[in-house]
Amino acid sequence: MTRKSRGQPKVLVIDDEPDLLELLELTLSRMGLDTIRAESVAEAIRLLDREPFDLCLTDMRLPDGEGLRVVEHINQKGLDVPVAVITAFGSAENAVAALKAGAVDYLAKPVALEQLRALVKQALKVPEKAQPASAYNLLGESPAMEQVRGLIERLAKSQAPVFINGESGSGKELAARTIHMHGPRGELPFVAVNCGAIPEPLLESELFGHARGAFSGAVQAHKGLFQAADGGTIFLDEIGDMPLALQVKLLRVLQEGEVRPVGSTQSVPVDVRVISATHRDLDAQMAAGQFREDLYYRLNVVSLRLPSLADRREDIPLLATHFLRKVAERYKRPVPTLAPDAMALLISAPWPGNVRQLLNLIEQAVALSTTGMVPASLVQSALREDASAQVPFEEARKTFERDYLVRLLKITGGNVTQAAAMAKRNRTEFYKLLQRHRLEPAMFKEGKGG
Repeated sequence: MTRKSRGQPKVLVIDDEPDLLELLELTLSRMGLDTIRAESVAEAIRLLDREPFDLCLTDMRLPDGEGLRVVEHINQKGLDVPVAVITAFGSAENAVAALKAGAVDYLAKPVALEQLRALVKQALKVPEKAQPASAYNLLGESPAMEQVRGLIERLAKSQAPVFINGESGSGKELAARTIHMHGPRGELPFVAVNCGAIPEPLLESELFGHARGAFSGAVQAHKGLFQAADGGTIFLDEIGDMPLALQVKLLRVLQEGEVRPVGSTQSVPVDVRVISATHRDLDAQMAAGQFREDLYYRLNVVSLRLPSLADRREDIPLLATHFLRKVAERYKRPVPTLAPDAMALLISAPWPGNVRQLLNLIEQAVALSTTGMVPASLVQSALREDASAQVPFEEARKTFERDYLVRLLKITGGNVTQAAAMAKRNRTEFYKLLQRHRLEPAMFKEGKGG
């Protein structure tokens, strides 16, 4: 039976906790939704039989029974009303039972308001453009992200150079694209350059172009990325990695509004807005003479600081839910949900790789999950793998070196001469390696523990 309310969407909220009811009603009303409350299963069923609703939110524990009875009643009557259940924190069994019974999603107590809003928008199919969190493609409803979006909206209207500072994976390129898209140059090119990813000898040619015959292999003239971005925006990511010699030439481009291709005697006028970004401490680099102050002040007319994911943990449920949907669409699989304890792990994780790391973890979880709910064990395993991948190079090298020595000693039964020969090292050097890692060859002799 298809029966929807007319006018603004109507939500039935079922709970017997006055404080939670008030919080849910206040949040939903601010989203422009009409809410009706019920405090028991019986009252909820009477309301569902009497008038149309667009969504139902029900607690699992009610004075006269389980919230699952509401889900079952809706299914039996054939009502076209999506149901989401509210379950105690860590009660994965309840969430699984609700989803099996036909609920579209669940919320864990204490209810995270950003997750509630994301769930409601998805259940009611609110268009993306109507979501304040998605209007600028930067998800999050934390105060920090509200502030970022407000600043981006103002920056989009100006032509001033913008300098974005933030940790790796925090969304610097996305912020730059957003500023470009919503500004007067939005229909013109946006060109992103990672200054740290292009080999130093090629970076000048890539940015400014080169004339035919400028160097070996330059068989024809090449327009640089500044010319490719003419009229639009160029985004110089990891500007802190740019060599000093090239910094001088970039400064000249910004001052004169023209580029000179490598090997050319003629300059070419360009009209570009420059947005730059780095995760480095440029104040320290300037103090060390590794970054030019005059270039810094040219680039940093207006600055935008992106918060790390750890500084806006309240956005994690919303981001995780969004990524689950997007990744599932890409894999053409049903959209899974996260078990409450899995979500708790995500909220408390350190996230050195920020939003990019969260997206990668969600992608791994979707790929490996065999049910409609991602368990905490899978998330924990992925977080452990991420933690091992994030260790400093020296620490990773030492771990590999020790493991390698242990394997050699096991293979040779603690025979140092044979182990050194296999490693192509002399005995003296090999003994030093063993001492460095506090490994005793006798531990690996036959009959000893390894």
